[in-house]
Amino acid sequence: MTSTLLKFARLNAPKLHQLPNGLTIVAEQMPVEAVNLSLWVNAGSVVEADAINGMAHFLEHMVFKGTERLKNGEFEYLVEQRGAVTNAATSQDYTHYYITTAPEDFAVLAPLQIDVVLNATIPEDAFERERFVILEEIRRSEDNPRQRTFSRAMEIAFLQHPYRRPVLGSNEVISQLQPQQMRDFHARWYQPQFLTAVAVGNLPTEQLIEIIAEEFARSIARQPTKTNNQHLTFAPEPPFTSILRQEFTDATLQQARLVMVWRVPGLVELEKTYALDVLAAILGHGRTSRLVRSLREEKRLVSHISVSNITYKQQGIFYICAHCAVENVTATEEAIAQQIRRLQTELVQDAEIARVHKRVANRFIFGNETPSERAGLYGYYQTLIGNLEPAFDYPNHIQAQNAADLMVAAQKYLQSDAYGAIVLKPY
Repeated sequence: MTSTLLKFARLNAPKLHQLPNGLTIVAEQMPVEAVNLSLWVNAGSVVEADAINGMAHFLEHMVFKGTERLKNGEFEYLVEQRGAVTNAATSQDYTHYYITTAPEDFAVLAPLQIDVVLNATIPEDAFERERFVILEEIRRSEDNPRQRTFSRAMEIAFLQHPYRRPVLGSNEVISQLQPQQMRDFHARWYQPQFLTAVAVGNLPTEQLIEIIAEEFARSIARQPTKTNNQHLTFAPEPPFTSILRQEFTDATLQQARLVMVWRVPGLVELEKTYALDVLAAILGHGRTSRLVRSLREEKRLVSHISVSNITYKQQGIFYICAHCAVENVTATEEAIAQQIRRLQTELVQDAEIARVHKRVANRFIFGNETPSERAGLYGYYQTLIGNLEPAFDYPNHIQAQNAADLMVAAQKYLQSDAYGAIVLKPY
């Protein structure tokens, strides 16, 4: 079997194994009595046409509905019987399936997980039953004020890019989808070149790789050859040149919601994201952060405020969300803009930067303690960037950001007079 093995001598030491069929396997032995297998598909809602928006998430549900080898429900029964756990998630950029087992059960259950992901038959009766489950999930999402707020923000941040669409899709589209459309979508994207398999736990690395490679070889051999498997890319949205504002009423709210968003670099420009991560922490992570301390603790303008640098693969958004009384919306927006101007004109104090450095370093260490956490870290970076190095070096990149770097990033990406603003007010 031809492969390339790379070993990274750090706190993390996974081996990267690339098969001729395009599959990437990342494996690491870890002295914890569990093994996690994560299968990452480099296809989320972004690759969908508008007419099938929601297909990737719907398919995530349907892969568990049986294969030629496993009846509907049999996989979950076998997983539960051995005390293992399995789940899945879909995002804009990827779909992720995982199972965590005892080491002695891995050789039995890991091939079954690979089978359900690669060889889903998508039976029509199960498709129709699951359609109602998806529609109910959409309804619950639309009933959630937090999700409604975020959806409005995505629509103003991405006027054209597919990131603007909900991962779940819409009632109108989901109601019209057909099983053969899903089979075609599965056949196109669930191919080795779009897959990363990550195994972390207390088995020898060579054994983890062998189990995964052998089952993939069997599964791929059962599939017909597919063509037209080029990945899709989209032009990023240009920066805001003025304040683009939208206001809505929402009868379910007790307080107003104010969201301010800026278009910022995504993972394809990874080096440009680190300073924005630090700025988000300085503004809104913890009680001593600038916006929390100023707007909530001192001025009492808001009951809640949060800041995130949300980094998707092709583009990101710098996202600030505040909950406040309706009469405080204008003052809150101006206070946030004032803090943005301050970042552009005053160097951040060393003590503030040091707080972020320590927080990030601790979270990185704590986030490496279980097989599932490590597998998630490796799968995310290998799938979306094609490189494990940034997974190990993230704390170093954050610690390399100095006050001058932060000011430059604020001046370039965060304008106090050019952003998207969403205001939701109760009736």
